[in-house]
Amino acid sequence: MALNLAHQTGAAAAVTAAPAAPRSAVVAAASTVAPSSTAPSSAPALQAQTVTVDPAPVQGQDSVKPDLAMVCQALVDGKPEAEHADVAAEVKSKEGVPVFVMMPLDTVRKDGNSLNRRRAVEASLAALKSAGVEGIMVDVWWGIAEAEGPGQYNFNGYMELMEMARKNGLKVQAVMSFHQCGGNVGDSVTIPLPKWVLEEMDKDQDLAYTDRSGRRNYEYVSLGCDAMPVLKGRTPIQCYADFMRAFRDHFATYMGNTIVEIQVGMGPAGELRYPSYPESNGTWCFPGIGEFQCYDRYMLSSLKAAAEAVGKPEWGNAGPSDAGSYKDWPEDTPFFRREGGWNTEYGQFFMSWYSQMLLEHGERILSAATGVFTASPGVKISVKVAGIHWHYGTRSHAAELTAGYYNTRQHDGYQPIARMLGRHGAVLNFTCVEMRDHEQPQDAQCRPEGLVQQVAAAAREAGIGLAGENALPRYDETAHDQVVATAAEKAEEERMVAFTYLRMGPDLFQPDNWRRFAAFVKRMSGAGKRDMCREQVEREASGVAHATQPLVQEAAVALTN
Repeated sequence: MALNLAHQTGAAAAVTAAPAAPRSAVVAAASTVAPSSTAPSSAPALQAQTVTVDPAPVQGQDSVKPDLAMVCQALVDGKPEAEHADVAAEVKSKEGVPVFVMMPLDTVRKDGNSLNRRRAVEASLAALKSAGVEGIMVDVWWGIAEAEGPGQYNFNGYMELMEMARKNGLKVQAVMSFHQCGGNVGDSVTIPLPKWVLEEMDKDQDLAYTDRSGRRNYEYVSLGCDAMPVLKGRTPIQCYADFMRAFRDHFATYMGNTIVEIQVGMGPAGELRYPSYPESNGTWCFPGIGEFQCYDRYMLSSLKAAAEAVGKPEWGNAGPSDAGSYKDWPEDTPFFRREGGWNTEYGQFFMSWYSQMLLEHGERILSAATGVFTASPGVKISVKVAGIHWHYGTRSHAAELTAGYYNTRQHDGYQPIARMLGRHGAVLNFTCVEMRDHEQPQDAQCRPEGLVQQVAAAAREAGIGLAGENALPRYDETAHDQVVATAAEKAEEERMVAFTYLRMGPDLFQPDNWRRFAAFVKRMSGAGKRDMCREQVEREASGVAHATQPLVQEAAVALTN
């Protein structure tokens, strides 16, 4: 899955969760505003949309291939639930934290017909299973599976992977990746949006997110036109719903037994956020504050109506004019500095509107997703939230604000997101669980540990499951210790639903890295246990490393080639 420095979530000083602010009249007005005269006529840009679908057939369980002789103890499987409303309660009954591993971004060939490096994938999956891994995560790219034309789906390569996972007894987290791969941290390949989508974006460039200078971003279709039939007669939400329905029907026999989670992409890098810090072409670099992405005509139309609704039409012409540029720091700008415009009546108006647009985008897609997958017992739905930990220690939290998270010293931006996910029974997937505050640049006020704590508190308050990821590739015991410690801290209350490890590749299968990884998986399976012996875990991991050496060597060589 496409990674971004937003994935570098961490936590800084613990933040007291503030009650979610009630939706203001400004936002209520924005939700019913019609597009500008230059936009295609259709439903209001913020109108919630629920998709009704035929239920998928209930599937039976498949037999699972036994583990190798010298392996870490398999993680305990929980009984799948037909209802998805109580994910947090479901996982409390299970022991430990299941570990999934992200597959390479280019696991499936760009033509969609088969796997890249099939031999490497085969050896890798066998090795992962032998180490006690629960399953894998794979991006199902919109730009691959619906590349040929609207409604023309090709899941052949993904079918090959699902069958391979099933034979190895591995579960699958399938990511509905409606974003472009390329332009973010960790993106080693480029997979654009479907050609027919890009053709429409070329005709109407306001379908792309736009910044104050008029620069367009083609990573993801602007949420401003979610409910407008701008993609060959369909709305973006309809396109996403149709794609998910086609996926469900194509993989009906795998749903709930092999495919156990659908992560729904909601923005750049698959995350629920605006593309406020694009790395491509050097537009942004860490730890810049980024820029607001509200200058396409669909977004501006909504902003204009919202400003008029509160009797301040002058606020509806544009975003803040003094918010700086991508690479600035908060104190460089009048808007984000300590006592800046973010904390004025205007700033509160703008941030309420900007963040609410993002929340309603998530609501629309989740309504579609739950409509599609509600009849698939044993399948959870998850959403990824970006971990923007830089400048978290400042008052304004500038980098979070430009990404759409209205999170400041005075306002909790994650409770509204968690509650929105809770309304749909979705899991909150968060990153940078491996990061420690002291490892980050202190002058940039990076606080990954505090951020993780705040998001975990929001998930707990909303009664939803919390899943974790590491933001950057880490194979060292220090990072592993941090992840295990975080999982252990939550073992008594709101244990992690799962942890997804970034990423499968040649480095993971280097002998020392593989031995440490096997130990990590074993420790995660017992997260929260007080009687786990570190020495015993290390001995078992060495046994796994020895037993799987041929597979691991084959995988490393094949992946390198």
